[in-house]
Amino acid sequence: MSIFKNQKVLITGGTGMVGIALTKLMLKEDAKITVVTLDDFNPFDERVNCIKKDLRHFQNCVEVCKGQDYIFHLAGIKGSPAVALKQPASFFVPTVLFNTSLLQAAYEAKPKHILYTSSVGVYSPADIFYEDDVWKTFPSENDRFAGWAKRMGELQMEAYKVEDNFDDFSIIRPANIYGPYDNFDKKNSMVVPSLIRRALESENELVVWGDGSSVRDFVYCEDVAKGMIHAVTNKISEPLNIGSGSGITIKELVEVIVKSLPKEKKIEIKWDTSKPSGDKVRIMSTDRAIKHNFKTLIGLEEGIKTTIDWY
Repeated sequence: MSIFKNQKVLITGGTGMVGIALTKLMLKEDAKITVVTLDDFNPFDERVNCIKKDLRHFQNCVEVCKGQDYIFHLAGIKGSPAVALKQPASFFVPTVLFNTSLLQAAYEAKPKHILYTSSVGVYSPADIFYEDDVWKTFPSENDRFAGWAKRMGELQMEAYKVEDNFDDFSIIRPANIYGPYDNFDKKNSMVVPSLIRRALESENELVVWGDGSSVRDFVYCEDVAKGMIHAVTNKISEPLNIGSGSGITIKELVEVIVKSLPKEKKIEIKWDTSKPSGDKVRIMSTDRAIKHNFKTLIGLEEGIKTTIDWY
């Protein structure tokens, strides 16, 4: 039997890409779900209590956490690294505010378990990202503000453990997430939704920044949601990477996207090598996840096809 059956489950950021995937999985577990969002968008049915609250304010966090059995904190500021570098306060300040307020309110509410969603951005540039290396290094300059903001949330959970021996929490660090309900906004989308939107809108040409050699670890949103459930169900309290564990070059990604377009779309790929490519390699180690009996299941081609069909 699921540990979530008839349990009160709070999901912050529940109308985001991973939040929607997690909520749908939780509905199958017969959980009593409350989703907190700043959006007016509600993609769920009457079984989901979808409320609008600004989690930068501590009292709002106290209200939504009260009486919850499980708290999944997914809320985040989504956007491209380029926008984050140009508007760092818009990323850093809200993230620190709602992380600090929500996690303190969650801690005081004493649920059975808390999950905090960190980020690949906490890592320093390296060929492989190992969980225990984070605090030996600094985040990449390309993720400086967002990376430090996410690190502060991790540190806050660790502080409760040191002071109060509190270990009913999980920390997950997802790789580069993509999937349905991603942000396809022209000015502020990540690499996968940006490429999909531009490929579908283009008549015959797709211009891509860099030379295509940068390597990334891409993970489908439903796999991340399943990783969250696995971490909480098994009470995994050490930080856990959720990724494919294998690298895909941007060139390979673009080729998969173009291959997955409707047959009538004929696109020529052009590379703008005058533009930056970001960090050279970003691949998650999945050794710890495998040790805890978790592996992602959705391959890139399947995930891209599903995302394009949805969009």
